[in-house]
Amino acid sequence: MFDFTGDRLVIGKFCMIASGVEFVMNGANHLSDAVSAYPFAVFGGDWAEAMAGKAYPTKGDTRVGNDVWIGYRATIMPGVTIGDGAIIGACAVVTRDVPPYTIVGGNPARVIRPRFDAATTARLLALAWWHWPVEKITRHVALLTGDVDAFLAAAESEVRAGPTYPSTP
Repeated sequence: MFDFTGDRLVIGKFCMIASGVEFVMNGANHLSDAVSAYPFAVFGGDWAEAMAGKAYPTKGDTRVGNDVWIGYRATIMPGVTIGDGAIIGACAVVTRDVPPYTIVGGNPARVIRPRFDAATTARLLALAWWHWPVEKITRHVALLTGDVDAFLAAAESEVRAGPTYPSTP
């Protein structure tokens, strides 16, 4: 609706974004410390100078981490960062940053619970499987959709063993 403000929407890899999800960007922000929040200047003409010497507030880029699930009709407000592995509940209104591997829901969105304990979350973040080559993801795909401890054991074991390369004839 308003002029582009230069903010960006950055979405990581392997994200699931349901239908009806909305990302509100900084162009929708308005003055809140003035007498009126109405955007007079966007209509030009005699009102073109209404914002002279003023600027609409900005909250920076909106970032969605990797392996994030955003539920049906969720709304993500400007400048929010959603951490890797987070789950956003259906119809949630996300007004604040969401930590990695955390489930949030409601309006405004609140933490429902972490997906894993802090140590497991740290291990998953260190592995950053979403940056692996597709062949490595394919080797682990059954574990990625299964038990977290089994996945971590296999992935960390492979890291300790070092990279494997296909043999050449």
